[in-house]
Amino acid sequence: MVKRRPAILVLEDGRTFQGEAYGSVGETFGEAVFNTGMTGYQETLTDPSYHRQVVVQTAPHIGNTGVNGEDDESSRIWVAGYVVRDPARIGSNWRASGGLEDRLAAEGVVGIAGVDTRALTRHLRERGAMRVGISSVEEDPRALLARVRQTPEMAGADLSAEVTTAESYVVPAQGEHRFTVAALDLGIKRNVPRRLAARGVTTHVLPASSTIDDLLATGADAVFFSPGPGDPATADGPVALAREVLGRRIPLFGICFGSQILGRALGFGTYKLGYGHRGINQPVLDRSTGKVEVTSHNHGFAVQVPGAGVGAVVPNQVIDTAFGGVEVSHVCLNDNVVEGLRAKDVPAFTVQYHPEAAAGPHDADYLFDRFAELIEGRGLDRRRSEGRGLDRNHSEGGK
Repeated sequence: MVKRRPAILVLEDGRTFQGEAYGSVGETFGEAVFNTGMTGYQETLTDPSYHRQVVVQTAPHIGNTGVNGEDDESSRIWVAGYVVRDPARIGSNWRASGGLEDRLAAEGVVGIAGVDTRALTRHLRERGAMRVGISSVEEDPRALLARVRQTPEMAGADLSAEVTTAESYVVPAQGEHRFTVAALDLGIKRNVPRRLAARGVTTHVLPASSTIDDLLATGADAVFFSPGPGDPATADGPVALAREVLGRRIPLFGICFGSQILGRALGFGTYKLGYGHRGINQPVLDRSTGKVEVTSHNHGFAVQVPGAGVGAVVPNQVIDTAFGGVEVSHVCLNDNVVEGLRAKDVPAFTVQYHPEAAAGPHDADYLFDRFAELIEGRGLDRRRSEGRGLDRNHSEGGK
């Protein structure tokens, strides 16, 4: 049996949990959130959208398949802290190249094990996501609580610049090249350009501070706004960029944070969810097909459309905006949160969840096909064959 140092977890409302150090010994702070996924902990840990969040795993047994060099969704672990109930003593999988706790320790991620994660999750569901501290060096909960209450809240946090790529890079298409997409990296996961590449799309991944000229310089046929962390109400730069893209009628697809950005660009508001959606088992209705998808989520904010209160039934109608009609295309069946938008008069759509599903089910993978069809429908194949990519005017048909 591994002997561990004592550790404590203190929420900002004073609720305290005792446990043992897991990963790096030290102290950390962030927003306490819970993830209901039964698998995929490595993808969760390396998802940039979890920047500044302390993740509570509701699945009781974590680390049983170790870690490997292939399943990371970025170049590092992003979570601010990690909370598990029963860490595996041995990671056993033919793909494993190491143990989870060793990886956490190597990257300086402070965690806590032996916590009653069921009680902690119920508390967060009742009281909402809140600031938290984990420490394996502080023994006094009151002292740790004082430091927790001095840390910044997630509401109002502008975090894209902290997770975006420093320099642009290219992920080439697999097989025959069909389209080129400029992806604004607000916290992109590796599986997004991989899913695009599988459809013959070459993706230029650009920093979050990129301008419309930067996007157009890639010769892209379309634009993608990525997932990411933070409060969309602070992302004025990306919102202005999205309006530029919409005004030029360039095909646009946004996921998660990117969906919230597009929502703001269309004139909608955003709001913070009580405890968010995080896991790989969220039921979402695609209103265009009537099908219910089991989907992967990681978001603490959502789009607020006119005529729908928080948790109320979302109107199934076309909403007038500065860019024409817009409809809510997807709705979460758990709480009626808006999970997707589709523009009727400009080539743009979004989903709030993760069709790249890393980790998670692949029910929504078809959305990348829908993106390719949107690009193809604008006649961009013809313009590319004639040597005419996107230009600065974009008058007829997205050109």
